Amino acid sequence: MNNTYFELIDQTYEFPQNSFNLKNDYLNFNGIALNKLIEKYGTPFKLTYLPKIGTQIKKARTFFSKAIDEHNYNGNYEFCYCTKCCHFHHVISTALKEDVSLETSSSFDIDLIKSLHKQNKIDTSIKIIHNGYKTDAYIAKIGDLLNAGFENSITVLDNMEELSQLEQLETDKPIKIGLRICIDEEPKAHYYTSRMGINKRKIIDFVKDRIVDNPNVELVMTHFFVDSGIADNFYYWGEFQKATSLFVQLKKLVPSVHALNIGGGFPICNKLDFEYDYGYMCSEIVRNIKETCTKAGVEEPDIYTEFGKYTVGESGAVIFKVLEQKQQNNSELWYIIDNSLMNTIPDAWSIDEKFILLPLNKWKNKYQRVNIGGISCDHLDYYNSELQNQPILLPEYSNDDNEPLYVGFFHTGAYQEAISGYGGIKHCLIPSPKHIVVDYDEDGNLVDYIYRDEQTVDNMLTILGYNDE
Repeated sequence: MNNTYFELIDQTYEFPQNSFNLKNDYLNFNGIALNKLIEKYGTPFKLTYLPKIGTQIKKARTFFSKAIDEHNYNGNYEFCYCTKCCHFHHVISTALKEDVSLETSSSFDIDLIKSLHKQNKIDTSIKIIHNGYKTDAYIAKIGDLLNAGFENSITVLDNMEELSQLEQLETDKPIKIGLRICIDEEPKAHYYTSRMGINKRKIIDFVKDRIVDNPNVELVMTHFFVDSGIADNFYYWGEFQKATSLFVQLKKLVPSVHALNIGGGFPICNKLDFEYDYGYMCSEIVRNIKETCTKAGVEEPDIYTEFGKYTVGESGAVIFKVLEQKQQNNSELWYIIDNSLMNTIPDAWSIDEKFILLPLNKWKNKYQRVNIGGISCDHLDYYNSELQNQPILLPEYSNDDNEPLYVGFFHTGAYQEAISGYGGIKHCLIPSPKHIVVDYDEDGNLVDYIYRDEQTVDNMLTILGYNDE
């Protein structure tokens, strides 16, 4: 038996699957011939496959629609895209084609909204959820949107003081607000209670004292967010039940409350044996809300979700060439890639995030256990089995081979650009790789183009002040 890399994958997982298959012994990603992109653009490069975004949005809506029908639920479902997850124009424009709502997190996010409106990508009827800590600049720009006619703008209070800030705005109509509920963190967390949101024990009194009969605001939403996402475990359902119970209490106090925002997203596929029953979870969410509301004798709310990572995570990839292999001792073999892992997929380094790692070629070669190292001078610039709690197995190759080994990290489309400081200064001044976007044209053919080329020396020196003179 040859023990090839293909046999390893074929015997261990269902393959081909989802976004991955082999064609002419090269890995394809969502039908994209990655070897052709390498021939055309070289490596390293980041890749965004835009059609995946619309697919994910449609899937979520289908799951919730079926759950609403199944349980005869009277509320509606609203899909919100979190701009903080990936702010790129081509990403948000693609999501907006699916008629999504948007969620903002900071002052500059409002400028993004204004730009989209100016470009006729959105109109003033769009639903916008304003989350995050509200600085004076953030509050002022929210006021700008309200006065520009964005009547479905909902400001979610992260603390009680933000109400006083909103009351200082000069608006023609009451300001629609939501309340973020402070959750109890998981037992493994470094602290007991989230710093975000309003203390559950104080919300009712706050609403009675400051919001009931307040002509300046209209309470329309309650919001809670579980950092670990929507998971089928005791912790998640416990926090979920606390939030729904608080919703019905608020609904009885303030009948205008009509929305429950279940912040915290669906997981994405981060390994080839990934399993998650999205349909079951949507059904359980809808069922639990309906049962709580029916028991309390209140109308079911519209359900809002804020899906960022789920929307864009699986659309992304980062492709590298292995420059060389280094056998440092009897048990540790290193594959050195042509950029930095810390710079390109920082979540793998900072929070041990898992991504799907696959070779693009040499699937007929035998496989071996390896560590992957970046070209920065930092000893933490690596990816191995200990870091990911799973063995890293890749095809064998020789430094003298005519064709290098290429590897890809897949489903990297969420947060990596923002956390790594896209286009800015990187560790060891290693440049940001080129960014390739793939989409369908009007005739249904896949087309690719360079969104940003590899960062240049002049760009870095300008940022650092060396080109000021």
